[in-house]
Amino acid sequence: MGGGDKALCQFRGTTLIAAVIARLSPQVAGIAINAGGDPARYASFGLPVVADSIPEQPGPLAGILAAMDWAAAKGAETVVTAPCDTPFLPADLVARLFDSPGGGIVLAASAGRTHPTVGLWPVSLRTQLRNLLLSGERKVLAFADRQDTMIVEYPPTKPDSFSNINTAADLAALVAL
Repeated sequence: MGGGDKALCQFRGTTLIAAVIARLSPQVAGIAINAGGDPARYASFGLPVVADSIPEQPGPLAGILAAMDWAAAKGAETVVTAPCDTPFLPADLVARLFDSPGGGIVLAASAGRTHPTVGLWPVSLRTQLRNLLLSGERKVLAFADRQDTMIVEYPPTKPDSFSNINTAADLAALVAL
């Protein structure tokens, strides 16, 4: 994204992160933003900003741990995660994740592709996750594959509910749809 803050990129009259917050807010009891750097850049959202507890920016898996730690401090048993660059999340995302059988991790999928950062995570797994991160693992699916993980397949949509934006061209294409 040219070195800018992807979450704050303009998207249909708002920002990417504001679009994700708008999708998730009606579905959850609370939202926090996981971000490094100066949290003041997210002050206008009025939400807690939690940083990774593992140093050296180890990626999305550390963000999931930060979310788990935040949720645990609130007394929650689970947390739902979604990246800031998925503005088309389904309106029934959280309900469908919660309705999945099991009691472990539940990840979203569409078009036969798992979206590892969009999921429901039991807070009880945070010690295991922290230890795995400290051992050097960085892949979300490497952690999920070691657990009781269910996949919830979402029907195809246009654009895909889990389309993510990694480049300026991705952003332009999704704005145009």
